[in-house]
Amino acid sequence: MKKRFELLKNRTFYLFLLVGLLLFSCQILKKSDRLSQGDDVNLNSPNRPNILWLVTEDIGPYLPSFGDSTIVTPNLSRLAKEGVVYTNLYSTSGVCSPSRAAIATGMYPSGIGANNMRTNSNMKETGLPPYEAVPPPQVKMISELLRMKGYYCSNNYKEDYQFNPPQTAWDESSDYAHWRNRGVNQPFFSVFNFTETHESGLFEPYGFRQIETRHYHEGDTSYVWKQNGLPDAKNRMTEAETPVHLPKHTKFKIPPYLPDNAVVRRDMWKLYNNIAETDKQIGAVLKQLEDDGLLEKTIIVFYSDHGGPLPRGKRLIYDSGLNTPMIIRYPNKQKAGTKDNQLISFVDFAPTLLSMIGDKAPSYMQGQAFAGNNKVKVERKYIHAAADRFDEVTDVIRAVRDKQFKYIRNYRPEQGYYLPLAYREQIPTMQELLRLHKEGKLNAIQDQWFRKSKPTEELFDCKADPHELVNLASNPKYASKLQELRTEMNRWLEEIHDDPKLPEAALIRKLWNGKENQPQTAKPIISYNQGKLVISCETAGASIGYKIKNKNGSWPKSWTIYQKPVTLAKGTELSVMAHRIGYKTSKPIELNGLK
Repeated sequence: MKKRFELLKNRTFYLFLLVGLLLFSCQILKKSDRLSQGDDVNLNSPNRPNILWLVTEDIGPYLPSFGDSTIVTPNLSRLAKEGVVYTNLYSTSGVCSPSRAAIATGMYPSGIGANNMRTNSNMKETGLPPYEAVPPPQVKMISELLRMKGYYCSNNYKEDYQFNPPQTAWDESSDYAHWRNRGVNQPFFSVFNFTETHESGLFEPYGFRQIETRHYHEGDTSYVWKQNGLPDAKNRMTEAETPVHLPKHTKFKIPPYLPDNAVVRRDMWKLYNNIAETDKQIGAVLKQLEDDGLLEKTIIVFYSDHGGPLPRGKRLIYDSGLNTPMIIRYPNKQKAGTKDNQLISFVDFAPTLLSMIGDKAPSYMQGQAFAGNNKVKVERKYIHAAADRFDEVTDVIRAVRDKQFKYIRNYRPEQGYYLPLAYREQIPTMQELLRLHKEGKLNAIQDQWFRKSKPTEELFDCKADPHELVNLASNPKYASKLQELRTEMNRWLEEIHDDPKLPEAALIRKLWNGKENQPQTAKPIISYNQGKLVISCETAGASIGYKIKNKNGSWPKSWTIYQKPVTLAKGTELSVMAHRIGYKTSKPIELNGLK
């Protein structure tokens, strides 16, 4: 009897053990299912992870990881395999400078005077003075916020924010900027800009930019690329010197709004050849990261500054101009091989960057964290975009999109869609469109862009109609969706203080507080008492920076951000400056010795 009891007890134990194992495996399976859908998990990143941004220009979802197998991109495909593919990232504008303003500040460019492309160019055509965007006084560039947290912040090559960055924004911003220049064990936020895929890469004569060869020599200040005496965008290899990464006779999937002929196919070849070269350049930077033993201590973010470079893409607020790929690789391949389909806007980058290092976003930021310790519990329901002046021509358009539908409001319906923009007309495809339109040889879809006027409202089903060709705004079936997105746009415009009807000249006066000239940041006020240096500035929100002269008589390369009183010895020589974003920088004050 006792033996039977022991046997029964053992059987009961093993039965419970088996059930427990089955339940545990189910939980593992469920977690795996969640990962495959890209849902959020707790990421075990270092407490102060390094952040590396790999930023390209003018790229739509033209990559294998996003369903386009035209070219092979081994480095970006590796990032995708070891990281997360974000399919629903949208820029706030279809052009670079306004989008970069949103990324740098976490604010919508059309609400801070940053949406006209550019604020300091084409003054002869517009009759306006050059100006800068002026966000609220408390706004700082995201890099400056990270510097204040002890991060080494570097930007390699391009800035272009619609305002001059304060000198406190970066530890280094140059063609050679690199994380390798940081202090020992200092965490870094490093941005590398890759410009090969820019719209100008479609111009003739075709060839890669010489300056982009620096990526194969990153950080080597002795490396000098070939020069022809022209600006970077025109300092190019010949086509004979330019590597060919895919056959020129490749069959490309041409968007229906472009003609399928030899001219367009050649531009498509250039587009993909440029991306393939950029992938190689990105691989060179990633190899340096790996060689430095930093791969598993760094969050790597790849994205483009907006959608593609082709006509009816760049500058416009169709998905072809807004939707851009993003891949994030987390340390130790966390969430590897997954997709995240949540809607993400460029205004979300700054709060997410802070969230990734464990900090909360300042209240002025208009985006929300989509990852990190402070990721929001409710994903965004809409993304928003705006189009205003582009170089010498102006339109006024606003858009709001959910996961399926996009609502567009045209504030100049009497004006056609196509505007004669000289820079864009250097693209052979644009020249071909104009020629065929003049000759009446475009089909109805291709000729849509050349309509003489446009409706005040447009509504597109972006799933059924991804090229946004069929306007549903007058279809009663979609009346409720139209009203929903119309209401959301009104809410958004009011929230960000965007007045689309405000002429640019009036906008400048508003940014300049009704004055005729750009405001000037006040000189810093310096006091020194009992070994304590105290600096202030009467300009609200001004960033204050200072440099202390080295013992050998040289000055440091970067400005230290003043945050609190500093203990300094008598006789210390220093330089002090102040700068509020959108204002002129104060004149630096040099002290030959504290007394």
